[in-house]
Amino acid sequence: MKKKMTLKQVRTIIFGLILVVSSFGAGFFYAKKAFSSEESSSLFTIDRKTSIEKEQGFSLFWDVWDRLEKDFLNKAALVSKTMVNGAIKGMVASLDDPYTVYLEPKENKYSKEDLSGEFYGVGIQLGYRDGYLAVIAPLSGMPAEKQGIKAGDFIVKVDGNDMTDVSLPEAVTMIRGPNGTKVKLTMLRAGEPDTFDVEIVRQVIIVPSVELKFLEASGGEKIAHLKLTRFGDKTDEEWLKAVDEILKDENLKGVILDLRNNPGGYLKGAVFIASEFLSSGVVVSQEGSKEETQTYSVSRSGKITEQKLVVLVNEGSASASEIVAGAIQDHNRAEIV
Repeated sequence: MKKKMTLKQVRTIIFGLILVVSSFGAGFFYAKKAFSSEESSSLFTIDRKTSIEKEQGFSLFWDVWDRLEKDFLNKAALVSKTMVNGAIKGMVASLDDPYTVYLEPKENKYSKEDLSGEFYGVGIQLGYRDGYLAVIAPLSGMPAEKQGIKAGDFIVKVDGNDMTDVSLPEAVTMIRGPNGTKVKLTMLRAGEPDTFDVEIVRQVIIVPSVELKFLEASGGEKIAHLKLTRFGDKTDEEWLKAVDEILKDENLKGVILDLRNNPGGYLKGAVFIASEFLSSGVVVSQEGSKEETQTYSVSRSGKITEQKLVVLVNEGSASASEIVAGAIQDHNRAEIV
């Protein structure tokens, strides 16, 4: 079944480059443009110095801040850093743009780890099912799979903390941790009446972004199945190795590009991958303020521009994945399934 895309929505990126905030070891992928903060010091200070123009706009903010410090009963809850982060998150959320998110320092750290493909976790891909935190898939050979966790299992608690209304970045932060430490997950499995606890030891998780296998076709021919899990730091390098391996086979009938459950990543990565299949033309246009438009075209000479091609996508394909699929569809290069 073909998945129809609104290319105008898919291929227009607002404000700038896409970053993926992936958490593939505690593991969900959160493909959005990210405003990230760095935690440079344990000392947190508030500086109210602003220009006169800005000060007028912030007067209400500081009035509420002062009232809280003066009248709020639970003084212990008035943590400046937490309040500022909360205010920034609210400001960004008010834009109501699903591709824009603010990352706190720890979340930013995890996003960088995910793009590198190596971090400490338990090896599960997380998401939401029916509004509840769930395991999309355990990573093969990783601690979670070894402990019996299955796709579709719901995560009710993490170390005794209820996961209701907990965001994906927060869930990832709770599940990840130092190498060799333990985390207890309270799970609920479909068809079973009771929850059960699973204690897992965190370890280094290495997730390749490109997976290649060959499928047998009729007459001794083969179909290359390229599974792309993200557009990260090492994706281009892994991709080129896989393509070289594909082209060694003289009986190649075609290629399947599998972007299912790929949440995206770097914009430059999307252009790089799309250029493998397109000989020329526009991959994506980026629109900013004041009617400024930046166009990204095919950036290199691809090696799979003539072979038969099918692209697989699903509801988990987002961001950079949609750019690649949209560009291929726009150029009538392949079927999108």
